Amino acid sequence: MIRVTLITVGKIKESYFREAIAEYSKRLQSYCRLQIVEVADEKTPDGASAAEEERILLAEGERILSKIPQGAYVISLEIEGKKMDSVQLARLIEQKSVQGESHLVFVIGGSLGLSKKVKSKADLALSFSDMTFPHQLMRVILLEQIYRAFRIIAKEPYHK
Repeated sequence: MIRVTLITVGKIKESYFREAIAEYSKRLQSYCRLQIVEVADEKTPDGASAAEEERILLAEGERILSKIPQGAYVISLEIEGKKMDSVQLARLIEQKSVQGESHLVFVIGGSLGLSKKVKSKADLALSFSDMTFPHQLMRVILLEQIYRAFRIIAKEPYHK
């Protein structure tokens, strides 16, 4: 069974996000071995300087990099990344599975995004939109899309 890991910055404080994450995690049990790894976020002061923001990105980036397993196919979520529809994401997951890539790792950065070092580690930069989403909500959106992808792969119905 394919393994899917989400590496995310920060904890989910809102119960409604936690409930949605739990629901999609439960649904995904039939399709993959899902693991969600949270790394600590850095406090970003209001009006942080560019140097302070870079320090924060580097600190969070090192935590992320320490959690990426060897041999995994790494997909970073970035505004500048490649846009795909749900069917294309399903094809990518299926293709990687067939090619022997048995571990997919999705990386969601913190409020400032991802460090250059994390971005360079990614095999694919994926964009869900030109818009910016809160990273807590992005976790829910990503899990829903992964679930949708597995339903498409299995040729099972899913609402459009």
